[in-house]
Amino acid sequence: MKPRKTYGFFSPRTGLAPSGNPYDDMKSYQRFRSFFGGKDKEAQQAEEKGIDESGARRVYLTGIVTGIALAMAAMAIASVYIRRAKVGQSLDSAEKIAEIMSVLDRYSINEYKTADLEENMYRGLVSGIGDPYTAYFDKDAHDDFMQQTEGTYGGIGVVVTQDPNDSLITVVTLYEGAPGAAAGMLPGDKFMKVNGEDVTNSALDEVTSKTKGPAGTIVTITVYRPSEKSTFDIRIVREKIDVPTVLSKVVGGDKGYIRISAFDRITYDQFKDAYDSVNKAGITGLIIDLRNNPGGLLDVVSKITDILVPKGILVYTEDKNGNKDYTYSDDTSVKVPLAILVNGSSASASEVLSGAVKDLKAGVLVGEKTFGKGIVQNLYPLSDGSAVKVTVAKYYTPNGICIQGDGLTPDYPVELDPDLATRLSTLEEENDTQLQKAIEVLGEMAKMEKQASKE
Repeated sequence: MKPRKTYGFFSPRTGLAPSGNPYDDMKSYQRFRSFFGGKDKEAQQAEEKGIDESGARRVYLTGIVTGIALAMAAMAIASVYIRRAKVGQSLDSAEKIAEIMSVLDRYSINEYKTADLEENMYRGLVSGIGDPYTAYFDKDAHDDFMQQTEGTYGGIGVVVTQDPNDSLITVVTLYEGAPGAAAGMLPGDKFMKVNGEDVTNSALDEVTSKTKGPAGTIVTITVYRPSEKSTFDIRIVREKIDVPTVLSKVVGGDKGYIRISAFDRITYDQFKDAYDSVNKAGITGLIIDLRNNPGGLLDVVSKITDILVPKGILVYTEDKNGNKDYTYSDDTSVKVPLAILVNGSSASASEVLSGAVKDLKAGVLVGEKTFGKGIVQNLYPLSDGSAVKVTVAKYYTPNGICIQGDGLTPDYPVELDPDLATRLSTLEEENDTQLQKAIEVLGEMAKMEKQASKE
């Protein structure tokens, strides 16, 4: 009898057994006796079918390999299933934050401060609402915001907004004689970096905070100027800024002109002084210039508008629950023909004034369609000195029109050359086609009133 060879085997119950003498397992031996050379019934049938011993071995080995593969596949599937079950488990907010921090601590190659991560987490939480006007202010940004609305701060003297088209911080207007204007910055310039730090993805309050600082210190702002398609640095020495939000003069010989750049806390007193001054000059018409005015405080613009329009609803707001809050004007109003200059950067509080003048027929609008911001934000201080600015209501003109996303269409549309529009604060009177149109319209209105009085 030939010596019998020894092989490992695959057991359906136990898997792959260690190599050894298969004779120790008599059932296995009987099961595979034909493979080891015995002339039992199975071997005889194999011979009758033309299957030799070497072929039987190949079949057997194929079975072993297939079994191993199936076992490994089963183990892999089980492993993936277990892992997915672990990954897919629900976490509450605190657990998830802790897990994220653990990953950052273990794997991030970047240095960071936990306090910075926390502040950005709060910003992300608030920005998740999807409203560009709802924002989180850390303590420093909150202090800066409050300082700016009061009208005095150390900085560069520019008014900026966040362009809804590209989200870049964009210059709306510059205060005459302030550092920004003196350094050559223009309306329309877009902030790319502040002191070398990229701000293209930063919130408005973060960027304005970076531009401010003690008088005499230097800030370098990298701007992109669309009109020239160029990017360059502007080096500016900060100064104490007493915001001149109102400028007045007489134009066209006998027309009063008052430009309001923002509705800050100090603006009402500045406007009242300017209004009294031009009226003493014996004007026959009044122009209020709200071009490039991004808005400001609702109570301030309401007080100024009350001086100009007759008795009636001045503006009203409506909150998420449908509660309405009305502001009324008294029966005093401007005594001469009135024209309001507006453009695409006249927004929010500027549109409150413009809408009231238009609806109450106190005057006419001249220029270009306004921005279309008909929503109101409130600032809610938090206990640690930070704050959240939240959109709380829509506002409506006296005729019940909410201009959110639409803007106000002027009675006399006049486009200004884009190159001239960036230089409104320094533009010569004769080159300002919108101003010239307003002077013309006021002249015609004065003639009509004079003729009506004779009749």
